[in-house]
Amino acid sequence: MVTDRPDAPAADATPRDAVVAATSEAEPAPAEVRPSIASTGRELVPVPRPEPDVTETQDAARRSDVDRWGRSERLRALTRRLYDPMYRYWFRVEWEGFEHLPREGGALLVSNHAGAIPSDAPAIMHGIETELGRPVYGLAEYLFRALPVIGTLWSRVGGVPAHPDNAYRLLHDEQQLVLVFPEGTKGTGKHYSDRYRLRRFGRGGFVEIAMRAGVPVIPIAVVGAEESMPIVFKSNRLAKLLDIPYFPVTANMLLLGPAGLVTYFPAKFRIRVLPPVHFDVPPDQERYSRSRVMDEAERIRRMVQDALYEMLRARRSVWFG
Repeated sequence: MVTDRPDAPAADATPRDAVVAATSEAEPAPAEVRPSIASTGRELVPVPRPEPDVTETQDAARRSDVDRWGRSERLRALTRRLYDPMYRYWFRVEWEGFEHLPREGGALLVSNHAGAIPSDAPAIMHGIETELGRPVYGLAEYLFRALPVIGTLWSRVGGVPAHPDNAYRLLHDEQQLVLVFPEGTKGTGKHYSDRYRLRRFGRGGFVEIAMRAGVPVIPIAVVGAEESMPIVFKSNRLAKLLDIPYFPVTANMLLLGPAGLVTYFPAKFRIRVLPPVHFDVPPDQERYSRSRVMDEAERIRRMVQDALYEMLRARRSVWFG
């Protein structure tokens, strides 16, 4: 049989030979004989890629639930649920003057501070966030931020390093509620024999911050925290070894052993919010009168001290109020 195709299989070829021939025909031609893209008149057209959606990226960042200060509302909500039984049934916190707290706008909350491991800050923050529905940012010594794990947890539940710039941004730019304890470690490091005797409220820095931010100061007096973890004596040697302001030995440790490190006594808490203190000065000034700042700081300290004495006179029992 004659065929026009020189490479056609013979008529008597087996099926296996036909498969081999078909496979040979499917093989590509050598590179030198393959037509180039240019010779065919066709060119590659770049396919446009979609630009990344910046909004979606920002939304994804917001979904992390951690704000610029490190606070996580999810973790704060979890903390409130865990702390609520202690707040209601262990400390049995009662408030007075809650109507003085603003429902909107910035305000600097100023309170006395006590206890080897202060129990007043969680009580104040929990009560305001639960009853008023506003977040509270607590200013604390940078020592807390520097501690591993503890520093991160403190930030996640609303702790912010105590610095004038941080306070100004929270109060002025974001109109938040900010809690500060002007006594600092001198307040928490008091012996039990000095309970409810307020130390100096620093050098009045909190007053100057409030003036510059244009917000009021709201004094708060707390009774009960002094007895929840009273300091019997302090070890200066251990404080130097651990590089901390003080190392307290508390009545809790003496009575409960190691459990006393984290266990509070069930003292009855009473918290009184005093009327706001407004300053008749223009905000955002470069400098304020030092004497005026110190006078206002002392006036606010005296307001809190007088409220504490009044509350103590009315108290019948440390444990039952």
